[in-house]
Amino acid sequence: MNEPIPVSRAVDQGTAKLMPDVDRERAWLLTVDGAPQSYVDLDEPTHLEFEYARRLGHVLDTLAEPGRALDVVHLGGGALTLPRYVAATRPGSRQDVVEADRALLDLVVEQLPLPAGAGIALHAADARAWLAGVPDGRADVLVADVFGGSRVPAHLTSLAYAREAERVLRADGVYLANLADAAPFAFLRSQLATFAAVFEELALIAEPAVLRGRRFGNAVLVASHRPVDIAALARRTAADVFPARVEHGAALRELTGDARPVRDEDAVPSPEPPDGAFGIG
Repeated sequence: MNEPIPVSRAVDQGTAKLMPDVDRERAWLLTVDGAPQSYVDLDEPTHLEFEYARRLGHVLDTLAEPGRALDVVHLGGGALTLPRYVAATRPGSRQDVVEADRALLDLVVEQLPLPAGAGIALHAADARAWLAGVPDGRADVLVADVFGGSRVPAHLTSLAYAREAERVLRADGVYLANLADAAPFAFLRSQLATFAAVFEELALIAEPAVLRGRRFGNAVLVASHRPVDIAALARRTAADVFPARVEHGAALRELTGDARPVRDEDAVPSPEPPDGAFGIG
C-alpha cells in the first residue's frame, strides 16, 4: 500500500498544505501559510485533535439529547472537521458550511472527500454576506470558526454581525465561536460585551493558563437566549485530555468589565498570535 504524501497548493488566501499523520492511517493536518487550520481523521471523524475543536465538540454534544439531528451552520470550512463530527454523532443533521476560500474548499473536497449522504452543503462565500441571505430561524446552532490566516476578520466581530447571527438562529438556538487572545484580553472582552448585548446567556471555555493571562490561546464563546447545561459542559471540559474551565455568570461579567459592544466602524481583527503560539511543534 502506498504511503500518503503531503499535498501543497496555492489557494485564494495563501498556500495550503495537507500533511498525513504518521500515527493515524487516514488522518491529515491542514495548514494555510504554516498556521494549523484543521485536523481530520477520515476513518474516525469523531476524533477531534485540536483543543478548541474538542471544546466545540463538547458543547455540540450537550446541546440536545445524544443522536438527535440538528440544523447547523458552520462559518469557516477548513478540512470540514466539525461538520464530519456532527454527521457522525448526529446522523440526519442538515448542515451548511460557508468558506470564503473557494480554492481551499475545492482542495479539501478533492483530497478528503465527504462520506456519501453526509447532509453537508458547501458554499464558497463570505460568511457575513452569506448570512444576510439566509431566512430567519434557519439553524439550531451557528458555529463561527473563521480565521483570515490566524486572525478573526474584523467584520465578524461587530454588534451588527452578532444580530445577524441571532436572526439566523431559532429562538432556542446557540451561537459558538472560536476566538483567540491574550491578557489583557481587549479583543475577548469586546466580544463578550458585543454578544451580551444580543444574547442573555453567555459562557466561555478556555484553558486555565489562558484565562489567567499566562499565554495566548483559544477561547470558545457560547451565546444563547436559553441556559445551556453548564454543569455537564464543565464536567466534560474538566475531564478532557486538555482540561479547560467554563466561565459564566458573575465571573464572566467581571472579565468583561467596562468593555463596550463593537460597532462596524470600530471593528478590528483579533490580535496577531505571537510566534509559535499555533506552531505545529
